[in-house]
Amino acid sequence: MAETMERWNKIFWWLIYAAIALLVVHFSYGDSDAITQWLSIILLSVVIYIIYKNDEFKRASFFVTASVPYIIISLLVYFLKAINPSLYSSWKTWLEAASSFSVIWGFGTWLTNRRQRKELTKAREKAIIEEKNNKIMAEMKAQLEVQVAQRTSELTRQKEELEHALIELKSTQSQLIQAEKMASLGELTAGIAHEIQNPLNFVNNFSEVNNELIGELKTEWSKAEPERDKNLEQELLNDITQNLDKINYHGKRADAIVKGMLQHSRISTGQKDPTDINALADEYLRLSYHGLRAKNKNFNATLKTDFDTTIGEINIVAQDVGRVLLNLINNAFYAVNEKFHRLKDGNSYEPTVSVSTRKINQSVEIIVEDNGDGMPPELRDKIFQPFFTTKPTGEGTGLGLSISYDIIKTHGGEIRVESSQGNGSKFVITLPIK
Repeated sequence: MAETMERWNKIFWWLIYAAIALLVVHFSYGDSDAITQWLSIILLSVVIYIIYKNDEFKRASFFVTASVPYIIISLLVYFLKAINPSLYSSWKTWLEAASSFSVIWGFGTWLTNRRQRKELTKAREKAIIEEKNNKIMAEMKAQLEVQVAQRTSELTRQKEELEHALIELKSTQSQLIQAEKMASLGELTAGIAHEIQNPLNFVNNFSEVNNELIGELKTEWSKAEPERDKNLEQELLNDITQNLDKINYHGKRADAIVKGMLQHSRISTGQKDPTDINALADEYLRLSYHGLRAKNKNFNATLKTDFDTTIGEINIVAQDVGRVLLNLINNAFYAVNEKFHRLKDGNSYEPTVSVSTRKINQSVEIIVEDNGDGMPPELRDKIFQPFFTTKPTGEGTGLGLSISYDIIKTHGGEIRVESSQGNGSKFVITLPIK
């Protein structure tokens, strides 16, 4: 069917071209060539008939507008020549002008239609291109929506995985912090066990002496009145009183040590209280040392202290600052012990750890220093990072200094390290007095 229409379409346009060619021949030879004129009129009439009878050729309707004036004028001329030649002769000039004008009109109509068809073709092509572009854009939009949906799903899944990993990380971090706390508590407990033994020994010894003195006093009281030595009785009572004071003192000392251990083990309340920083530093220095001695009987080190007595009490969370001091002092003892075992001639090296305090304007500095191996610059920049440790696997979690850093920052202070490889390390804690 499509091939048939294409063939008839070609025939239709050949008829139009033939009619136009006959008109050109007619005007070339003038009135002497009437046959070509009538053939052209017949062809033009056939074309007009085809246009009006077939919707497929409606697009050539411009041809009707272009050719009808010429056909009408040509028929008028023919009938005037046949019916009234004299009237034709008087109107000949006008009729020839009208005929020429109709031809010009037809040609102009054809040019106008041709230009319009080109513009329509361009508009149609543009519309087709826009439609194609819109279709491509719609397809791309659909693809992008699918990709966005897939990416959103992937990001949601990754977000859920990250949230789950974060929960696990926080849980692991809490466990590690608890492990670090329990490790420091174990070291502290060992030191406390050794430290508490001294006041208990005093209590036991003075209790035994008091029993002996009371026995002597009872013996003196059992004598007859003239035989009793009043001076001896008074001396015995004085000695018993002094011994009871000593028992009370060392009992309170033991009680303070136990309370310190309990305070270290319980969760911090964050409540700041006036605290003697010198006494706190001295206590944790000796507890740390005795704790290491309890684990390693061969460990020895020289302890040095230099406390500024003008400091007085400062407002701190004693439990938290004590934990910081214990961590720094333990690290100092670890460093000097490692250096002692590393050196071949151990007798020429004396492991030394010193703790000192000093008041500077409205702040207090606590200095923990050792004469161990020290640290290179690349390690100094990392020691306060969580989970970073220079100790062998199993001997440190890498959280001690990180937690210490956070505690001091919470107090509004600073903690810094001064160290060079081979020359020991010095940690300086700065805390505000108020």
